[in-house]
Amino acid sequence: MTIKKTLFLLLIIPLLSFSAHKYYLSLTQITYKPEAKSVQVIINVFMDDIEVALNKKYAIDLNLTTEKELKDNDIYFEKYLNEKLHFKIDDISKEFNYLGKEYDGDLVYFYLEIENIEHVKSIGITNKILIDYFPKQQNLIKSKVGKKHKSILLTAKNDKGLLKF
Repeated sequence: MTIKKTLFLLLIIPLLSFSAHKYYLSLTQITYKPEAKSVQVIINVFMDDIEVALNKKYAIDLNLTTEKELKDNDIYFEKYLNEKLHFKIDDISKEFNYLGKEYDGDLVYFYLEIENIEHVKSIGITNKILIDYFPKQQNLIKSKVGKKHKSILLTAKNDKGLLKF
């Protein structure tokens, strides 16, 4: 092997091993609270990913966690979530209330609630969050109804799931 090839390999291999591998993952936690007769939903997504998606979709500049952050950004978050996230409780489509958001490190947590739910036998979910902008996006859904826990992983090819309890 020539010296040039050896030097090339010695330089390239370490660079490849340290290349950043970006994961595109959100987590949606769904919990049925019988005492409140509601389904409570917490979604966490990476801040930079949701910011890129909303900036492109709505031609805005959110500037999250900066002094220039849009004051009315909840309007965009709520609109986006209503478009990309749909629930069916026991085969009946349900609207959710957007309660707000919270920043924690590089994550944004969204808080949603579906009210007036007497019981839950199944939860159908369509989750297309970030898939338009990140084709490798995966949306993990974890749920708890009573003592039963169910999970499903949704992707661009399979963005709908049904959790039966």
